[in-house]
Amino acid sequence: MSNSELEILQEEIIAKIKNTNDLVGLDEVRVQALGKKGSISAMLATLGKMSQDERKIAGPKINGLKNEIAKLIEARNVELKKQALEKRLKSEKLDISLPLSPAPTSTGTIHPVSQVIDEISAIFSDMGFSIAEGPDIETDELNFTALNFPPDHPAREMHDTFFFEPDENGERKLLRTHTSPVQVRVMKKTNEKPQAAWVTEPKDPPIRVIMPGRTYRCDSDQTHTPMFHQVEGLVIDKTSHIGNLRWVLEEFLKSFFEVDGIKTRFRPSFFPFTEPSMEVDVQCDRSGGEMKIGQGEDWLEILGCGMVHPNVIKMAGLDPDVYQGFAFGMGIDRLAMLKYGMADLRAFFDADVRWLKHYGFRPLDMPTLFGGLSS
Repeated sequence: MSNSELEILQEEIIAKIKNTNDLVGLDEVRVQALGKKGSISAMLATLGKMSQDERKIAGPKINGLKNEIAKLIEARNVELKKQALEKRLKSEKLDISLPLSPAPTSTGTIHPVSQVIDEISAIFSDMGFSIAEGPDIETDELNFTALNFPPDHPAREMHDTFFFEPDENGERKLLRTHTSPVQVRVMKKTNEKPQAAWVTEPKDPPIRVIMPGRTYRCDSDQTHTPMFHQVEGLVIDKTSHIGNLRWVLEEFLKSFFEVDGIKTRFRPSFFPFTEPSMEVDVQCDRSGGEMKIGQGEDWLEILGCGMVHPNVIKMAGLDPDVYQGFAFGMGIDRLAMLKYGMADLRAFFDADVRWLKHYGFRPLDMPTLFGGLSS
């Protein structure tokens, strides 16, 4: 091979190396020049057919071209990798001054009903009350009869209560219309060893317990839903009286609405399971389109209460000549509406993420009396 042919081949390969703008193209040039079937490899293969004198002249030239091309390819490879890295760094540039994405704990929120249940539990726990729960599906006996409801009481009718189909014995279970059946369950268990997970109250009187939970009635409008949440309280001992009841309720209302003082008004009413029975109104101010509890000259009905009827104590297995007590009940959803300014009860159950984000609470802020219930 003449010198001119080597020079021409050298110029062609060098031009290809310089004009290649990516690593894939550069590797193709390397294979075409230095691969097994490459142009320079083909020239090296001809050395075996040359005479010894010709090999002495052609060998160094061809090997020199091979080494030169290999160095140029390696240098171009380093250059192209550097360019690719610079291009990637520019395209993937990250502004570290931007704020981080919100953590899951800051995007998720606690539903207002759950928050209010926690607030109520914190207040009554501080007063020495335990917490008890019962099943949503109840018997007619515990939901009505054991609570002194007459057989012909209107609440037993289909338009108020969700009844199930009768069983093989002709008995119909129902969705509980209040959490009062848990009161009966608690009293029946006072002289027994706890065997059910929902029993958390003391074994023997005195009993001080609250019972939050879901309840069901055939009703639906802006302030009523077929399923709603209720909390009831029960105190059974030998000396409790209406004065104790009033103190407990006023202390609860002051703590829950986070006000320094509060006025209440007790009005005569009727509930089958208490005697005497009373409706409780709380002092409020409705001026300015905002409900303010603990001030003003208006009154707002907020709960029902009374002394536990002797028949209820007797049917629960306790002696009404020895024990007496008081009970109270209020709607958790309504308390949430009053405290946090929600206009429509139905929105509580719509599962609208926008509503939950607006009215929800941070998940790690557990309500406490010393730290603030709704802080």
